Amino acid sequence: MFKKIYLFIVITTLLGACTAPEKPDHLGNPFFSEYDTPYGIPPFELIETDHFMPAFEAALEEHKSDIEAIVNQEAEPTFINTIEAFERSGKMLDKVGSVFYNLNSSLTSDTMQAIARELSPMMSKHSDDIMLNPELFARIKSVYDNRDQFNLNDEQHMLLEKMYKRFVRGGALLDQTAQDQLRKLNEELSMLSLQFGENILAETNKFEVVIDDKSRLEGIPDNFLAAAAEAATEAGYDGKWLFTLQKPSMLPVLQYANDRDLRETLFKGYIMRGDNNDDFDNKKILSRMASLRAQRAQLLGYKNHAAFVLEQNMAKNPETVNAFLDELIAAAMPMAKKEAKALQQLINKRKDAITLQPWDWWYYAEILRKEKFDLDEAEMRPYFKLENVRDGVFETANRLWGLQFVPKPDYPKYHEDVQVFEVTEADGSHIGVLYMDFFPRASKRGGAWMSSFRKQYRTAEGKMVTPIITTNFNFTAPSAGKPALLSWDEVQTTFHEMGHAFHGLLSNATYNSLSGTSVPRDFVELPSQIMEHWAAEPEVMAFYARHYETGEVIPQTILDKMEKSATFNQGFAMAEFLSAAALDMDWHTITDAKEYDATEFENNSLKETGLIPEIVVRYRSPYFSHIFSGGYSSGYYSYIWSEVLDSDAFEAFKEHGIFDQETARLFRENVLARGGTADPMELYVAFRGQKPTKDALLRNRGLIK
Repeated sequence: MFKKIYLFIVITTLLGACTAPEKPDHLGNPFFSEYDTPYGIPPFELIETDHFMPAFEAALEEHKSDIEAIVNQEAEPTFINTIEAFERSGKMLDKVGSVFYNLNSSLTSDTMQAIARELSPMMSKHSDDIMLNPELFARIKSVYDNRDQFNLNDEQHMLLEKMYKRFVRGGALLDQTAQDQLRKLNEELSMLSLQFGENILAETNKFEVVIDDKSRLEGIPDNFLAAAAEAATEAGYDGKWLFTLQKPSMLPVLQYANDRDLRETLFKGYIMRGDNNDDFDNKKILSRMASLRAQRAQLLGYKNHAAFVLEQNMAKNPETVNAFLDELIAAAMPMAKKEAKALQQLINKRKDAITLQPWDWWYYAEILRKEKFDLDEAEMRPYFKLENVRDGVFETANRLWGLQFVPKPDYPKYHEDVQVFEVTEADGSHIGVLYMDFFPRASKRGGAWMSSFRKQYRTAEGKMVTPIITTNFNFTAPSAGKPALLSWDEVQTTFHEMGHAFHGLLSNATYNSLSGTSVPRDFVELPSQIMEHWAAEPEVMAFYARHYETGEVIPQTILDKMEKSATFNQGFAMAEFLSAAALDMDWHTITDAKEYDATEFENNSLKETGLIPEIVVRYRSPYFSHIFSGGYSSGYYSYIWSEVLDSDAFEAFKEHGIFDQETARLFRENVLARGGTADPMELYVAFRGQKPTKDALLRNRGLIK
């Protein structure tokens, strides 16, 4: 899953070094000087938590000075002295923020979270002070109104267009009373979003199941038991087995444990996060957020929050999204019902004397998969050693674009588990730096995401500033003397997040705010999801899917089984996803300020989608971090929307060869390199030669033949 760390208060900024003179309290604070590191990597080993607040305070003052300089100049507004000057303002704020917000996701602590809470209202105010600065907006509007006079190129036109709209959407055209109201809404929303995410992390970390009777663990493969035993020992439960809500710990129980009560305990622990009527309960928080978002949207002249968000996406409006989802739901729900019926028939045949429940689905689906296709996921894992999968992605990128990945173990890193690589062109010229952080820990939020410690851009003098990209995962760690062996889902996740990384690494834009992944939410998943297609290609598997002990390439018999089972359980996958996407849209198309009962609202939404009781929505509202503490509000649909694009796009590679150099060049130059410098559909058509159709998606999902 992709998560761009948005510094919403820094609307358009450049990353770079701040050269402010050091004051006594700045001595030793690395944010106040140039980084003396390879390619300007943050010197993580020198950064301490008490460096952040002084640096943020100075950075905010510097950014205010930058804005004042733009506003107070006597010269008439031009693209260079206003638009580009604003784009290049706030260097230190981006410098400090990129480190803080990334580390608060991947290496947080009580102190970091306290800083984040202190920062939240400061950042909200700073953002509003900029967006609602009448003198600044007057200059931007002047350039926008007279844009035909400035002989702008296409990227400059896009920067101006987006900047002007950003200020309008930020309240620049509102009267003073409405602006004051907007400030209050923004500040409260920022705090609630932060609290929502902290609650989920706390809920996940506090839950554990300790087993001291090995008979309860029958069915779970030995490698997972070894990992659970090691986790128990580390937690002080010697001779026992520890299971948590981290997916590498929980999913093997759901898939393999014969003990139904154990499956139910872990499953309910997971789906009840944020919904336990305790200090970490999120129901009132999320309901309040939905209400505040609706109020803000209407204050800005939109019918609802979804209309506000989608205006900038490919979908353009909620009606288009809902029609898209309805079409897929109509196809997916009957398939899910057939799958549930098949699982119940399996249960009856086994004489297990139970009625299928959500905590049974993974278990019986795994049995049915093995029965129908003779395919056991545990049989596949030995061929998916983490390092081999990682190198498989690297080799795929090498064959597509000539990229080289050079290990740099001596480069600064924020945690000992992190791996660092320099990425170069085929000729050895530098492209960027890549961080890979693979394993779960209590200080790291769940899921998988890509972000950046620095985005690609060009200085005013035209010098290329290269990106520093980070990818984060929560994969099964090495245990019992065995390396990290990934599930097929984790293999696909590796390729997925690296697709986001390539979007950031291969960016070739002038302006920071348009580079890399700075694209509409329903376009950003195209580069990530298309990479998943290569993961399943036999030609690609031949160079990464090798047995961790023997080096044997994954047998053709397993590949054949994988191909035959490709659409197995797709009704379940589509139903749980689409119901979550619909739930997101329902929360964000409310048009009143009412704070709804979160449980009742969610139940009504799921009833409308026709989700069967044997399946739980992929993200229940109280832990739906994508939309309440991430950047995907009114945007969770984008994964399936982008799947239309990626499925159609990979057809181009299949037509010409999956490593066809011309097709790869077109994709790199028109999609990966361009970022948000042009309309997404224009970029897609420039690559593909035509607009996408749903046909490839529907075939891949087994919805049509």
